[in-house]
Amino acid sequence: MENQWLELSSNFGLIATCVLTFNLFLGMLLSSAYKRSPIWKKLPPLIKRVSLDDLHNWTAYVALGLVLGHMLFLLPDASLKYKPLDLFFPVNAPHQVFWTILGALAFYALLAVIITTQKKVKSRLGFRLWKNIHLVSYGTALLFVVHGVVMDPLLKDRPVDWFDAEKVLSELCGLALIGATIIRYRHFRRRGQGAVA
Repeated sequence: MENQWLELSSNFGLIATCVLTFNLFLGMLLSSAYKRSPIWKKLPPLIKRVSLDDLHNWTAYVALGLVLGHMLFLLPDASLKYKPLDLFFPVNAPHQVFWTILGALAFYALLAVIITTQKKVKSRLGFRLWKNIHLVSYGTALLFVVHGVVMDPLLKDRPVDWFDAEKVLSELCGLALIGATIIRYRHFRRRGQGAVA
């Protein structure tokens, strides 16, 4: 292992990508009438007893913790040249500044969605404003996937190896999110047309 801190950071980032992808799937499912679906009705009672709301909330907290770990594990190794400011305001980051900024924006967007989902904050915002802020999560998904695909995992500013296993995992998460977003949008359109008819 060339650098254990960098390896930890990379692993936390990959796991965060998978958890955030799953979290977005849950969010899309919760925003639909999934309990009326024939597929949902055929699932075993044990699965149907799981609170998808709680699972959605907890996976968001887990993802936030993983993202923080992904960022903070860059600090202990002085050879990586990251300072705390480079993680949270990365305009002078030592490697791939633009792509690091995208990662930081994804972190802040995730944080905004989690903070505004707290009951007290959500009730003060009102449903419409909260929903509009919550839709930021679609942009967040795009940011974290692009950040994961383009950043050099060894921080040597090399070009992207599109077929590297870690990159393929991020690419698959991105494709799955695009597919799920299209399905969710079509469902929304059908439901809207049904309401008008």
